[in-house]
Amino acid sequence: MDLGLKGMKAILVGANGGIGRKVAQTLAAEGCNVAICGRTQDKVDKVEGELKPTGVTVYAEALDVTDPATVPAFVTKAADALGGCDIFISFTSVNPGEDTDEAWQTVLNVDILPLRRGVEAAMPFLEASDAGSIICLSSTGAVEDFMGVQPYNALKAAVSNYASALSQALAAKGIRANCITPGPVMCEDGPWVHIKENMTEFYDSILAQIPTGRLTDGEELAKTIAFVASPACKAMTGANIVVDGGFTKRVQF
Repeated sequence: MDLGLKGMKAILVGANGGIGRKVAQTLAAEGCNVAICGRTQDKVDKVEGELKPTGVTVYAEALDVTDPATVPAFVTKAADALGGCDIFISFTSVNPGEDTDEAWQTVLNVDILPLRRGVEAAMPFLEASDAGSIICLSSTGAVEDFMGVQPYNALKAAVSNYASALSQALAAKGIRANCITPGPVMCEDGPWVHIKENMTEFYDSILAQIPTGRLTDGEELAKTIAFVASPACKAMTGANIVVDGGFTKRVQF
């Protein structure tokens, strides 16, 4: 299937590792021009080096997404370098794992505000696209109990609501907005490698709840995201796609 991604322009916030890196690789392999950013220069340089052999245009920058000015500036520079923006995705995320004022503010600053600021900055470019697409990343922690009371779960639920509201507000402008809700995802540079090696009992307890008997592979999730973001999925907007190997037990409708 031709996803129609060749020659398109994707701006990815926080794609210097984990799921974001996998999505950047998948989009570039489909011929999509890609802009990435991340906190660590070495990691940004590594991903940029992985993408350039595909022959697509790549823009990369190291920045701190908690600074209110950085994400909008990155989006503007990235759109200038790529010649526009057809796809916008924000991957930045943190889970302090505690219910404190400080933790709530941390998740808000890393997960929520960079997404909102990025969407706002990308809007003029998405409006000029004939296939504008926004992907928001939530978590199965937003839809079922996971590790008790904590801001990560609650604010990931806010991401799902935000994506739904965007889909209604932007549909008439030809811009789609969808939410991807992953369960535990195994990437070679992601947190579940550390959990598997250092929190064995917890890891095993999570694995036992997944009917497929394994964590979702990062590349598998990236392919799902690429499809939903692509013109091949042009009729879908306002959807919440759960990708978790059956980890969540609710009926998905």
